[in-house]
Amino acid sequence: MSIRVFEILFFFYFASHIPITLFIDLQALLPGHVYPQPLKDLIRWYAEEFKDPMVLDPPQWFKSFIFCEALFQTPFFPVAAYAFLKGGCKWIRTPAIVYATHVATTLVPILTHILFYQFPMKPHPGPQTPQERWLLFSIYVPYLLVPVLLLLTMLLSSTYNSTLKPAHTPAKSKKRN
Repeated sequence: MSIRVFEILFFFYFASHIPITLFIDLQALLPGHVYPQPLKDLIRWYAEEFKDPMVLDPPQWFKSFIFCEALFQTPFFPVAAYAFLKGGCKWIRTPAIVYATHVATTLVPILTHILFYQFPMKPHPGPQTPQERWLLFSIYVPYLLVPVLLLLTMLLSSTYNSTLKPAHTPAKSKKRN
């Protein structure tokens, strides 16, 4: 598969993260009056429809992840979107590795919480059945899979890792004296 396909995927991932973070995720941190009612209604609908109480009443540990998203990741999103839209920007490698590692690390406790925590029914019901848990899990898991794919691409692709020889270029033979 061409590296360009991955770059386009990464572009859409980062470009879509900008409005998601600003209009949805940050509602957990910012005062309610910052957001118009339709955005508050959207998050309430999502929480009720998909049994995700963490977006309405986030635990402190979850808020800390959102704080990191706001402070460190949000400024990175447009930079990464640009780099992957342009393609072949080797300078994005180290920041992308840091980003991917950080996000993958935060998703492990989130996904574990979704699968194993005994969510209360009030004030905001969480997933109770295996089907509800797996549905919510499936909403969050792409935010683990894409960063892992990004990390692997940065580490294993000759486009971004200059220590690897490009697959299409034959290796030079060494001269013997």
